[in-house]
Amino acid sequence: METALRPRKIIHVDMDAFYASVEQRDNPQLRGLPIAVGHGEARGVVAAASYEARKFGVHSAMPSVTAKRKCPELIFVIPRFDAYRAVSQEIHAIFAEYTPLVEPLSLDEAYLDVTENLKGMEVATEIAEEIRGQIKARTGLTASAGVSYNKFLAKMASDQRKPDGLFVITPKNGPAFVEALPVKKFHGVGPATAERMHRLGIETGADLRTRNLAFLQQHFGKSGPYFYWIARGVDERQVNPDRVRKSIGAEDTFSTDIHDFETARAGLQPLIEKVWRYCEVNRIHAKTVTLKVKWEDFTQITRSKTVTAPIASAGELADVSTLLLLPLFPVAKGIRLLGVSLSSLDGTTVEDKPQLALAL
Repeated sequence: METALRPRKIIHVDMDAFYASVEQRDNPQLRGLPIAVGHGEARGVVAAASYEARKFGVHSAMPSVTAKRKCPELIFVIPRFDAYRAVSQEIHAIFAEYTPLVEPLSLDEAYLDVTENLKGMEVATEIAEEIRGQIKARTGLTASAGVSYNKFLAKMASDQRKPDGLFVITPKNGPAFVEALPVKKFHGVGPATAERMHRLGIETGADLRTRNLAFLQQHFGKSGPYFYWIARGVDERQVNPDRVRKSIGAEDTFSTDIHDFETARAGLQPLIEKVWRYCEVNRIHAKTVTLKVKWEDFTQITRSKTVTAPIASAGELADVSTLLLLPLFPVAKGIRLLGVSLSSLDGTTVEDKPQLALAL
């Protein structure tokens, strides 16, 4: 295992409220105000929220009507994806000055392996601080960073001192950090998985560590080994700068099973918005839409449709998804989970990674 060898030096850099911060930087009148990047109409979804808006509970992927209810003074700003891409290119150019091993997760987030780096610097913390300083100097924006010996812990570390912070998790304190962490905060553990863990009596990393591999595989399938090892502070995934994505999708497990068509269609809408935002941000075109349905008894089906020309709008993606959904009704059993994905992707940008927290 990696901890028995020379520890790697991994940095996770995450821009602070990226879209919203770019808007506030470029328009001084928005500074200090609660803003949401997105469309404010009834069926709109928040793409990003400033920290001033987050104090009211506004967050990305929230329906615009809910966001406005939580923060009546909220200002909606139409997304400018070309501007975000341009800033992202500046940030990634900074990364490239330190290491060729950069794995972009989105326009505003990336892993860097600096075990061997172009500057010949020995201390990863100093590299992270220097990168954050360069980002501030060149773009006027702040970034948070996490430094550790693997990707999971670097990601967890970057969340500890947001915004504009740095946090380090060493090989010595990694396992103890994981033990104290609530499982609902683990990267890779969504709300539905966290709820399932809670039902099994797993509240923290320490609880997770007491479960053996067979138990975790029984209850969490192919994710079982991942949970087993991260509970011990071990993650041997490499920083992969050449990862190619063949599909992009989003899915959601509902708190109560769905039995009627209109509720199911409404449940699909936020997922469609997420997937389409990814396509807009990364200039991705796709022709194949796949609908995923998991029933209340945990069996699942998929239905796909390939159109003749690339999907051109969120509305078109919604139309195709609806065509796939409609023949399933009336249903014989409740729907536990819905998902929508796009494949046959065609894009030219380097940010060929999910822009949002999508379940793929």
